[in-house]
Amino acid sequence: MRDQKIAVIGLGYVGLPLSLQFAKSGVNVLGVDTDPAKVTDCNAGRGYIKHISGEMINEQVKAGRFAATGDFSRVREVDAIIICVPTPLNKNREPDISYIIKTGESIAPHLQKGTLVVLESTTYPGTTDEDLRGVLEKGSGLRAGTDFHLAFSPEREDPGNPDSKVAIIPKVVGGLTPACLERAKSLYGAAIKTIVPVSSCRAAEATKLLENIFRGVNIALVNELKVVYAAMGIDVWEVINAAKTKPFGYMAFYPGPGLGGHCIPIDPFYLTWKAREYGQNTRFIELAGEVNTAMPQYVVDRVGDALNKRRKPINGSKILLVGLAYKPDVDDMRESPTFTLLDLLKNRGAQVAYYDPYVPVIRPTREHANWTGTKSIEWNKQAIAGYDAVVIATNHKCVNYQELAEWSDCIIDSRNAMATCKTKLDQVLKA
Repeated sequence: MRDQKIAVIGLGYVGLPLSLQFAKSGVNVLGVDTDPAKVTDCNAGRGYIKHISGEMINEQVKAGRFAATGDFSRVREVDAIIICVPTPLNKNREPDISYIIKTGESIAPHLQKGTLVVLESTTYPGTTDEDLRGVLEKGSGLRAGTDFHLAFSPEREDPGNPDSKVAIIPKVVGGLTPACLERAKSLYGAAIKTIVPVSSCRAAEATKLLENIFRGVNIALVNELKVVYAAMGIDVWEVINAAKTKPFGYMAFYPGPGLGGHCIPIDPFYLTWKAREYGQNTRFIELAGEVNTAMPQYVVDRVGDALNKRRKPINGSKILLVGLAYKPDVDDMRESPTFTLLDLLKNRGAQVAYYDPYVPVIRPTREHANWTGTKSIEWNKQAIAGYDAVVIATNHKCVNYQELAEWSDCIIDSRNAMATCKTKLDQVLKA
């Protein structure tokens, strides 16, 4: 596939790094996105995602291996199309595959015989061989598996992890037919070291859901234990650190103020929704969702406890949240529980603000438009000391937590970020 040209649709946290990996491997890549700003930035060699520098983009642009466009008709030029678009939940917490469908409708009129189409967006089993296939066949007049190839390969991006490299993360691939699978294996084999073939698109779709459901259920377990152990006067972080010394039969998961990112808060409910079509209940998934969704309120209750000890109510207090990104050391705000914390505290009358060095200004989001344009405060003693309470929602490594200990007398720590700091008695309350 190195002498062929591919299109990657969606130049976000999944599509951009994938595009650059293919380009670095010698494949000619056309990035396609509906956002003109991303197209302009890519062609100018400018970075817009924290862990992907402008230099990385510019190197491939100058080499002539990567270019971006907003023109879907240009997929006529390529041998393979990879779709990396969002799959959120709607307001009723049901799967929203409209981005996949709209993308399919946009490329179908330009689909050429022999082209391979691969979906990478996380979704429920059946999306590729039913929904996407139907749109492509209707709009192109071609038949999947006969006139063009169709496959699913789940993304496995881990933003913020310096050891996570697209080239070395094994790639699961499932095809509509054996010939589709072979084409997909050939495509990804040009850029990724290990290919893991499975029997069908549905098996590949189910694999991604299992990965994220596993994480969601186990995070819910430690979140529940955090609340239980706190009531018993036991530090759950101490317990986890002790338990993970066991060299077999245990994997450490960590509690937090809620779930964030595009995967764990959303993907399990794709299976829950689809399972109902088959008359099946997903009780573990739904219970885990309830536990994880309740965590922001638990943190707010702990904020109330900390302020009450200082004879202050939440109403009227100035409260700072440290960390808006959903995980450490990234600028990704998608589904961040910090937004929920901001809303809950504001609704209780608090004056709220946030600090995040990676998110200087809150960009537009689908769910939290009311915070768009809000700016991060400056990190200095005068600013921090002006808040009645500080909540650590995301434990970025670049934040100086010892300075925080020196500047604030009331810290609510939901990430165990203050564990190694010198603090005063009752200064920090774990949440």
